[in-house]
Formats: sequence, structure tokens, C-alpha cells
Amino acid sequence: MSRLLIFGLGYTATHLADALLEKGWPIEATGSAGTIAFDDETAVGEALERATHVLSSVPPAGGSDPVLDRYGNALRDRWLGYLSSTGVYGDTGGAWVDENAPTGGGRRTARAECDARWLGKGARVFRLPGIYGPGRSVFDRIRQGTVRRIDLPGQVFSRVHVEDIVTGVIAGLNAPQGAYNLADNLPAGQNAVIEEACRLLDQEPPPMQALEDAGLKPAARGFYAENRRVANGKAKRILGWVPSYPTYRDGLRGLRLAFPRAQCEDHARKA
Repeated sequence: MSRLLIFGLGYTATHLADALLEKGWPIEATGSAGTIAFDDETAVGEALERATHVLSSVPPAGGSDPVLDRYGNALRDRWLGYLSSTGVYGDTGGAWVDENAPTGGGRRTARAECDARWLGKGARVFRLPGIYGPGRSVFDRIRQGTVRRIDLPGQVFSRVHVEDIVTGVIAGLNAPQGAYNLADNLPAGQNAVIEEACRLLDQEPPPMQALEDAGLKPAARGFYAENRRVANGKAKRILGWVPSYPTYRDGLRGLRLAFPRAQCEDHARKA
């Protein structure tokens, strides 16, 4: 029987675990919501012996990969997956990138190094752009009053719905090793996403602000420091992956239908 061990049961990995549990997969995981403590080497070692598949969603720490540093020698002879980031491509000035593009030249050098190490282990490396989904979308930021429209003409990003990551990783369970971009079909500026969400909520979007006036934290400012479009053709060709939410408009409509009515009414009162 196929059995999955997940290192780092975070937002995306939890959605994946739920989908595979429905398919009858036994799942073990590290993380605060998992079943095993990451630093319990005995328990992790036993879980690795049971696992036919191992997926890591653990980000770099201290400039290195905690999973490979601690358990890398025990990862032979099984399916390996790694949730990486399209940030490994760095800034391309809005140009398209695919899996053949150079990596390591951007602000996420540690992530690029970890990405390369997992590829060297024979993993399926899923490079993800901005992730959104239930409980983690522009609707939630609007509700919290933290959404900002930044005046940066021409700034473009790719994004992906968490459910499409799940179907991409599941398709990758029977795919050759290598890197796969899981991104939607329509890169767009963040302002376009905000404006569409506000339209669906029937409220005015927030005013446009200069980047230096928005009061963003360094990590958020870094988000606007890079500009690229991510191509997904390889995942479609090799994995047979077809995103259920091919554009941010599709994804937002799906989330809007599930958005609690009370929250929508609260938005209307605040608008």
C-alpha cells in the first residue's frame, strides 16, 4: 500500500493530505498539526521505513534545508516530492520563465539551493507562485483591512489556487523526476486581483498608494521587487495537469461563492 510521509504539514500540505486521505492513503506528518515531532529521529526514522512516498514543504532555515540536512541519507528508494517556489527564478522584468530558466539569481538564493538539492535527490520539485485558497485570499485581506493597491504599472505575478497544487502533486505521483511549474494561465498584477475581488463584493477598491507610502513589511516589499510570468506548459504536457482555476477570476469566483454571507454583509457596511 502507498503511504505518504509529509515533512511540514502547513497550509498546502494539509490540503494535499486531506485529498489523499479521501483516496485511502495512510498519511504521517511532521509539524504542529502533524503526527510526529520533526526532531524525534526515532519516530521519523520509523515513519520513513513505512513510507513509499515522501513530500517536503519545509522552507529553508539558516540558509539550508532542514529535512535534507537531518534525514537526507534516509530518502533513497522512494518517491520524493518538494514544494518549492517560483521565486528561484528571480526578477525577469515581466518576461516568461519555464523550468529551463536559470535559478538562483534572485532574492531567494537559499530556496534555489534547496530546490537544486532536491532535484539532485531525484525529486519531483513543484515550483509554486503566490498561493491562494480558502482562508488565504484577497477576500481575507479585505476583511482584515490590510489590502493595498500599489502604484507599480507593469508589475506582473503568477499565482495558483491551492486545489490546483493538490491535483498537480497527485498527478506527479506517477511522473518522472524533475521540476514542474504549477501556476495558472493568466499572470496579472496584484491590483487587478484586488479590483476583481472588490467588484465581486460590490465595493470600491482601496486607493492607490506609492510603494514607499504603503507601510509594508520587508517581506511584502520584497514581493514587489520581482516581476515575472511563469509558464505551466511542462506540467500540462507531462503531468496531464489541467488547473480547475485557470485564471484568478475563476479562483475568486469560486471563493466568493463560499464566502460567508455575514462577512459579505460586514464588507458592505464598512464600504
